[in-house]
Amino acid sequence: MGGLARILIESGHEVSGSDNNFYPPMSNQLEELEIELVKGFNLNTMPEADLYVIGNALSRGNECVEEILNKNLPYKSGPEMLGEIIKDRFVIAVSGTHGKTTTSFMIAKIFESLGKDIGYLIGGVSPDFSFSAKTGTDPVFIIEADEYDSAFFDKRSKFIHYSPNIFLINNIEFDHADIFDDLDAIKKQFHHLIKIIPKDGKVIFFNHDKNALDVINQGCWANTIEINGNSSNASFDISSSTVSFEGDSVQIAELPIYGSHNNLNAIAAIISSASYGIKLMDAYNGLKEFKGVLRRLENKGTFKGVTILDDFAHHPTAIKSTIDAVKDKYVEKKILNVIELGSNTMSGGFHLKELISIDNLDSDILWLDHKSILVNNKNNVHNSHDDLIHSISKIYKDFDIILIMTNRNSKNIFKPLKEIIEAS
Repeated sequence: MGGLARILIESGHEVSGSDNNFYPPMSNQLEELEIELVKGFNLNTMPEADLYVIGNALSRGNECVEEILNKNLPYKSGPEMLGEIIKDRFVIAVSGTHGKTTTSFMIAKIFESLGKDIGYLIGGVSPDFSFSAKTGTDPVFIIEADEYDSAFFDKRSKFIHYSPNIFLINNIEFDHADIFDDLDAIKKQFHHLIKIIPKDGKVIFFNHDKNALDVINQGCWANTIEINGNSSNASFDISSSTVSFEGDSVQIAELPIYGSHNNLNAIAAIISSASYGIKLMDAYNGLKEFKGVLRRLENKGTFKGVTILDDFAHHPTAIKSTIDAVKDKYVEKKILNVIELGSNTMSGGFHLKELISIDNLDSDILWLDHKSILVNNKNNVHNSHDDLIHSISKIYKDFDIILIMTNRNSKNIFKPLKEIIEAS
């Protein structure tokens, strides 16, 4: 919603906003825009407006929502509002259970490296960009296309509103158990979007992803770009770090990223850009100085010999990929993995089998399990931040690297840990 607020202001609208709390870095960006920020949802402080954009965190029973409905005031969901703003743009939408934010920023970095004043709205923060959203003057608009629902009154996935010309499916797995009953329900939303992509549009996907293939096989009327397919015009070779598209090829071995998942993100970004018409070499060069995304394998610093890494991983596949990436990069280092079960899906026990398989890896792992999903009486499972930090404080000197993985506020782990290390 903060990114949408910026785009609305840049489009000439006057914007105010309400939320229970405002946190950096988004709160800093909103204050720079001189937006009136109203803490809480109270009728006495509810701003008057010509249109109310209601976020999907709100539902019936909220004072302001009830007032809007009782007085028949005009309202829309955030995705619908954004969809109307970008309806005449050339939209590149990046979807998938994992890698949306990183891949979206990679594509934006490629276009901006060529001097294009693109528009974008991405749900994260990258050191390469001053803001998480921008209107831009170029026809291209890049959007992180989330499959989460739009609002309490619109249970369609957000991305249905964006009408993309190029639709990238990075991967599809089960997630968001609070709104989806099963994987098929998620696939259904993806196929709803594919149904409205024009014939001259493009759908890009990896053919090693069975769930993405299932969605495509339900019917696709746009042009498909099947990465690494037998009859595909797009492919990659991990062993030689080579990406090919329509007879052209480039090696991507020198990019400032690590981890197989980030290599796939880069491949997807390069081929998505190439499908628009950018040369492979130009796309590759655009990523040579990519600075990454905050909270995606972010190095928080080294404190008395202990390096702390922060990652947003909160799904078993992402957690395992992140652990493997750090292990491969720091071969000679002793690594402690700290994992918080923060998402509704994880804390609900929907991936219990996969979590147990992670716990059985040949790695040192401490879990923060608020709802006692991992009921096994193991010493490495903790139910509170205090217990977790206490355990880390007793063993951190045995490690060179501490990798924190959570989709909640990682400062709740990082800050006290840093203080303990520095005070020792």
